[in-house]
Amino acid sequence: MDAAQRGLRESATFDRATIAGIQHAAASGVYDIRGWGAKRALPHFDDLLFLGASMSRYPLEGYRERCDTDVVLGARHAKYPLHLETPVTIAGMSFGALSGQAKEALGRGAGEVGTSTTTGDGGMTPEERDQSKTLVYQYLPSRYGMNPTDLRKADAIEVVLGQGAKPGGGGMLLGQKISDRVAGMRTLPAGIDQRSACRHPDWTGPDDLAIKILELREITDWEKPIYVKVGATRTYYDVKLAVAAGADVVVVDGMQGGTAATQDVFIEHVGIPTLAAIPQAVQALRELGQHRHGVQLIVSGGIRTGADVAKAMALGADAVAIGTAALIALGDNDPRYAAEYEALGSAAGYYDDFQDGRDPAGITTQDPELSARLDPVRAGKRLVNYLRVLTMEAQTIARACGKSHVQHLEPEDLVALTIEAAAMARVPLAGTDWIPGRER
Repeated sequence: MDAAQRGLRESATFDRATIAGIQHAAASGVYDIRGWGAKRALPHFDDLLFLGASMSRYPLEGYRERCDTDVVLGARHAKYPLHLETPVTIAGMSFGALSGQAKEALGRGAGEVGTSTTTGDGGMTPEERDQSKTLVYQYLPSRYGMNPTDLRKADAIEVVLGQGAKPGGGGMLLGQKISDRVAGMRTLPAGIDQRSACRHPDWTGPDDLAIKILELREITDWEKPIYVKVGATRTYYDVKLAVAAGADVVVVDGMQGGTAATQDVFIEHVGIPTLAAIPQAVQALRELGQHRHGVQLIVSGGIRTGADVAKAMALGADAVAIGTAALIALGDNDPRYAAEYEALGSAAGYYDDFQDGRDPAGITTQDPELSARLDPVRAGKRLVNYLRVLTMEAQTIARACGKSHVQHLEPEDLVALTIEAAAMARVPLAGTDWIPGRER
């Protein structure tokens, strides 16, 4: 007789996962570290629906009437803004966190579809630069691997002030992933745990950020667009300050962002959902007269499908960035390795211990035998397929709403299924004209 048959009832507050967490903490004295982003149920893009055209709006004929997807990023100050063929970009994930093969595959896939990829913490690898048609260099608090030569090799620079999985917190890279090559690039001892700082060492506020952006522009002769990335928390104020400091592009990463390994308690309890962050960012840009025509907005954190892409753009994003989804497209959590995931105490579709460096798929590891399993050419083609599907899905939705460009999607094309989503996204509850929190 199982627990249910005996009439036992699980506590909503102290469920079995919570009890297991308490027991683990009590036995080990160590907090949990993982990736994969927030696992709790949060208001998300699935809580929104599009209002397709029929009579009152005129749809475009699928695959015959043009619907463009290109986007220009960084035209505010840079001599050479980025012109991408799709608004779906690859977020920053470091060499160290990822294998060299994975970084190469991301560059190959992004380059073939005409979009950008991003270095992440730890510097630029030659394979990544060679295979990436458009590469964004992340400038992080750790400054690992940072040098003026690589800044000049990049096509844009992203100053990272925070990430969705850990806004206000620093990064972690366990010693088993710090190989001789990773250590050399980061000027660290091999095999020793490393923790990145939570803030940049040479500024304490927005005024210092403006100075740093000016320095980066001078180093690169004003050629490169400068992004500023923030974890979604006080988004309205952070976006305004980033624009005032001189950013060409602002990247807002919601708490569903999952490629950073950090404390479980941080992932689940710090930050706000992507859905809540976008309208705040858009409001800030509009009040500054910069939305769409000045500073571009890139949104990341939980983007999975073309519908998510289209919804983010309808809410006001110019482009999106994907991380976890890109790794899955490369082959992470593949059922082929089910037995090996089980041996690690996990399962395909559940593996989130990326920081341990034992990924059977060869993606989030520095183990030479495991990383050799990933063929960068084949994995890159898988990413190409996935990016093309996302783009076509977003196009399909835009046409159905009567739009000739995905950037023409707007909040008026959306309704919400729940009161929470309606309030966060600032769109009407389906079947009504009511937006919670607004006077009627």
